[in-house]
Amino acid sequence: MENTTIAAISTAYGEAGIGIVRMSGPDSLDILKKVFFNKKGEAIDFEPRHMYYGIVRNQSGEVIDEALAVFMKGPYTYTGEDVAEIQCHGGNISVKNILSLLLEMGAILADRGEFTKRAFISGKIDLSQAEAVIDLIKAKTGRSYETAVDQLEGSVSKRVREIRKEILDILVSITVNMDYPDEDIEVLTYEQFKNNLSPIYDELLKLSASSDEGRIIREGLKVAIVGKPNVGKSSLMNIFLKEDRSIVTSVPGTTRDTIEETASIRGIPISFIDTAGIHESDDIVESIGIERSKDAFNKADLLILVLDGSSQLSDEDKELLEMSKDKPCITLLNKADKGIVLNEDGIEVSMVERTGIEKIEDAIEKFVNGGKVRRNDDVMITNIRHADLIKKALSEIKEALHMIDSMEAMDFIEVNVKAAFDYLGEIIGETASDQVIDEVFSRFCLGK
Repeated sequence: MENTTIAAISTAYGEAGIGIVRMSGPDSLDILKKVFFNKKGEAIDFEPRHMYYGIVRNQSGEVIDEALAVFMKGPYTYTGEDVAEIQCHGGNISVKNILSLLLEMGAILADRGEFTKRAFISGKIDLSQAEAVIDLIKAKTGRSYETAVDQLEGSVSKRVREIRKEILDILVSITVNMDYPDEDIEVLTYEQFKNNLSPIYDELLKLSASSDEGRIIREGLKVAIVGKPNVGKSSLMNIFLKEDRSIVTSVPGTTRDTIEETASIRGIPISFIDTAGIHESDDIVESIGIERSKDAFNKADLLILVLDGSSQLSDEDKELLEMSKDKPCITLLNKADKGIVLNEDGIEVSMVERTGIEKIEDAIEKFVNGGKVRRNDDVMITNIRHADLIKKALSEIKEALHMIDSMEAMDFIEVNVKAAFDYLGEIIGETASDQVIDEVFSRFCLGK
């Protein structure tokens, strides 16, 4: 790979003020000199990290575009290699023509994520930081963006390396005690072993517990707004979206199908699903919508159950309360402007006067973070692959602690501790297989 020079379009397709074509590899400068010239058509003696204005010209002398170009000398680049960029007019034609020209001059088309993969291989970033790059690009809210930036700067990497260092110290102690029992060294007792391993278990447990919140921050929270017809579900949806997305009328059953839209609530990406009122119906079309509502009900991370607080509970209300009792649910007593008569626990709100909305947001935020106040130095696990590996490492440490209590042979316990060490190494890429690495970078977009 070190002997190839890759090229790709690094900006999104479509009309734009600027488009960028990037190269990385040993021939980047030579290829750039063959295609980029000053306005007089003369060759340029590129000085690293200086921007030059000129023209991109093919071998026939035809001008493709006016552009800016910069050359950056490795290893002080994103990939760790020589890098060149041509910044031309945005749009599909110019960038495609320039890319084709670079390929004619000897570059090869980059695979998905290959620029970042080269950064990983050259040691500029580890695997968890590389995954943070794609999270940064795909961030849906300011909070998910900030979390991705934090991980790109190495928050997860640092914590994983610290834990692996502690595990490595334990593995060294085990090895010394097993291989050199007659040497004048401190004997590792089972009690010492447990005292050293227990804090590691606690730290992994803490990281694992953060993954539920992290998944929501990264992927979003599915919230189904449920209730019988005409209780204010669509009005609530519109308030959260700050637009009239759902049709609101005084006629029960106006919403006949599920409507799904995304909004950000206090930095949390939320996919709100406005459901058709769940009730018995002889209308075929409405019945289909009700079945979809029940499906959304079952698949949601969180329910918002809207009740008409100005009237007594109906049989449909009681059925919904029964259905939701074993699921995470926020109950709203709507129409507080008319006076609440229900003797039910819930947040009193008025969709007409738009009161109680802040309390709903408080409840959603509390559900996501479990009511915990997160410190700035807390590490949040947002990546599913990381969460799975941490759970596996946690299981191995738990088994090791169980074997310590049973006073099993040290070499048996060592197997579990070493497995935990390797699982954590997969997070940062130190023990990850080529197949895992290829899979990670296949999720990237072209040109990154």
